[in-house]
Amino acid sequence: MHAIDYLIFVIYMLAMLGVGFYFYRKNTSSEDFYVSGRSMSSWHIGLSVVATDVGGGFSIGLGGLGFTMGLSGSWMLFTGLIGAWLSAVLLIPKVSRLGHLHKFFTFPQIFSHFYNARVGLLAGIISAIGYVGFTSSQVLAGAKLASATIEGLDLQWALIIMGAIAVIYTSIGGLKAVIYTDTIQWIILIAGLVFIGIPIAYHAVGGMEAIKTTLAPEYLSLKNVSWLQLLNWSVTIIPIWFIGMTLYQRIYACKSEKEAKKAWFIAGLFEWPIMAFMGVILGMLAKVAASQGMFDSITDVASMDSEMGLPVLLSTILPVGLMGLMLSSYFSAILSTADSCLMAASGNIVTDIIETFYKKNISEKKLLQISQIVTLAVGVFAILLASQMQNVLELMLYSYAFMVSGLFVPVLGALFWKKSNAKAAFWSMLLGGATTISLILSGNKLAFGYSLPKDLDANIFGISISLLTFIVLSNYHYKKNKNGI
Repeated sequence: MHAIDYLIFVIYMLAMLGVGFYFYRKNTSSEDFYVSGRSMSSWHIGLSVVATDVGGGFSIGLGGLGFTMGLSGSWMLFTGLIGAWLSAVLLIPKVSRLGHLHKFFTFPQIFSHFYNARVGLLAGIISAIGYVGFTSSQVLAGAKLASATIEGLDLQWALIIMGAIAVIYTSIGGLKAVIYTDTIQWIILIAGLVFIGIPIAYHAVGGMEAIKTTLAPEYLSLKNVSWLQLLNWSVTIIPIWFIGMTLYQRIYACKSEKEAKKAWFIAGLFEWPIMAFMGVILGMLAKVAASQGMFDSITDVASMDSEMGLPVLLSTILPVGLMGLMLSSYFSAILSTADSCLMAASGNIVTDIIETFYKKNISEKKLLQISQIVTLAVGVFAILLASQMQNVLELMLYSYAFMVSGLFVPVLGALFWKKSNAKAAFWSMLLGGATTISLILSGNKLAFGYSLPKDLDANIFGISISLLTFIVLSNYHYKKNKNGI
């Protein structure tokens, strides 16, 4: 990159840190830090939600899907639209009222409210583990982009630099800093894609004629996806809208139920078709460029990670100045998700774990300091975890799957089923999450040489075990209590 590109990029990063320091001076309580004083409007929240959900992992991951399968990769985010709108109709009316009435900060507090503290603690642990992994996936996405576009920067140093920036402004500024930076970052990303990335890449590869000539016909079809892949995406992504800690924090942060529902409808529409097609189109253009030999002097295309196609394309085609702007756009997406996930993990650890064991009253000033320290510590651990992983989408979906299989069924039971009880919730969480992780680690292999179908996501089996456990134990204890046994 040219010195001008570096200057633009550095100015952008300093601006993000500046927002964090600004809100550091504004935060006076843990309520300010974790739920923005419960005063945010629908557009700020809506743009923050879509920036968080379609952040660096999905931006880089969507590019990888466009590189390998074309336009059909956009269906992954269609499940995001379904999840957003379903949760707006079914979840927000219940959660928004409870959150404001009981001054909730976190998602697992819903479990403590409907079940008991033991169930809430387990939910907090599962959510914290999942969001630490998700934070790591975003840091890894940023590092991949940086190492591919900044000459001489290896992946490990990129991890340290990207992680440090996200961790610092999040740990000092809290959720309000996250939401305002998310809004800025999302606008920068959209502007970068619409006015810089797509037009220049389209022209560089030779336009539609070159695309049709280079790519197989299925790349330009929306049918190049199996029902099994759609099922796996749906089971992994739709439920996250009902159990995502980052989403509950934003529901609580909205000043009313009406504002929260509006924010969710805004987020869903921007996820699909807008962000979905932008991501896969850029991935397709990277595939065309690679097939034309544009990357031959930079990397070995035959062995190149598909997720690296988009970063390499940008570093190849963009002129001085625009490279810095486009790089800032993608780092915007990455940071907008990393900061939100970091806030979620921190909130789980402080509110759902530390405060559960530490029974003494903690002053607001002390609690705010603890929150900032924990956020910093979680961020450092996430960077270390990212250094041990290679695939962004894989790490992200693993984290999703672990949370979904453990938490989805019990939260639906709490909100919509009168027979639900604490024991059913506890064991369905434990067995559902454990099933998914065990299957992922074993490659869907069971004991005694038996294996489950490899094409089915492990999360499907985890949710099934969770649901079966929940129904059996709920009915058993309901009948037991009804009969006075």
